[in-house]
Amino acid sequence: MVSRNKNIPERKVREAEELAEMLKAYAVVSIANLYKVRAAQLQELKKKLRGNVEIRVTKNTIMQRAFERCEKIRPNINKLSEFLTGSNIFLFTNMNPFKLSLFLERNKVKTTAKAGDIAQTDIVVPSGNTGLAPGPVISELNEVGLLTKIETGSVWIARDTVVAKKGETISPKLASVLSRLGIKPIEVGLSIKAAYDEGTILTENDLRIDLQKIIQQIQEAHTCAFNVAVNAAYPCPETAIPLLHIAQSEAFNLALNAVVFDSPTISKLIISKAYSEALSLETYLTTVTKQSAAAEKTSNSEEKVQKEEPKQKKETTAEKK
Repeated sequence: MVSRNKNIPERKVREAEELAEMLKAYAVVSIANLYKVRAAQLQELKKKLRGNVEIRVTKNTIMQRAFERCEKIRPNINKLSEFLTGSNIFLFTNMNPFKLSLFLERNKVKTTAKAGDIAQTDIVVPSGNTGLAPGPVISELNEVGLLTKIETGSVWIARDTVVAKKGETISPKLASVLSRLGIKPIEVGLSIKAAYDEGTILTENDLRIDLQKIIQQIQEAHTCAFNVAVNAAYPCPETAIPLLHIAQSEAFNLALNAVVFDSPTISKLIISKAYSEALSLETYLTTVTKQSAAAEKTSNSEEKVQKEEPKQKKETTAEKK
């Protein structure tokens, strides 16, 4: 062992061996980006994850040697090597990597921007009162593209304005303005670059999940499955009560329409239905009778007129003679 690592400090050899043992002991190892993560925030994460996740900070070269030492036991572990760039932190756990990624996302915090930072999303300065007194600050705001006005002794932003688009570098002037306005556009925290889960390599995109969208999809799937089960009359604990309600309603309607007197309730409804139908029939017959009488009266009047017309003509002719 000493001869093979004669150019490597013994401390680093022991550390690589220790990390290799951890790789064998845990099912999941994740590589997270340590960029801009503050010591206080890291200590808080360690406290929250204690007992579930072991966090180690080490050099990428030492972790690479640890990968090589346990490659036979952990197949594909060496594929994590391509993510060993920049400043990293390593998380060893038996926790589901998706659950771990979600936890880390929820524990990110917003901080002020510094010159040279990259905008993670479009940075928008909202309209409204800045609380700043008029003075040189107006020129500073105008220089970064903000329209201003003075009201009630304060400087106001005239309208919502995008001062930096996603991916753009934040200039020193913009960083200063955002800080004065109290806007914290930079989100900092651990972001998993890749995770090894029992032979499978999961990238950052694989681990990025939209929890609300997944919840909505599950709810929609449940609704569709429930409707299919009810329409197919498939009995299960979830559909038992709705199916019984449907069966009761259909049986009730069948008994009512078939005039089956099997209970006092249905008997009353049948009688009520018969009475209602009788009233409707009576109304219909009354209407028809009135219409027939009116038509007969009209017909008799027309016949009488027709009979009287020849008689009147004869009388008129006789008078002329």
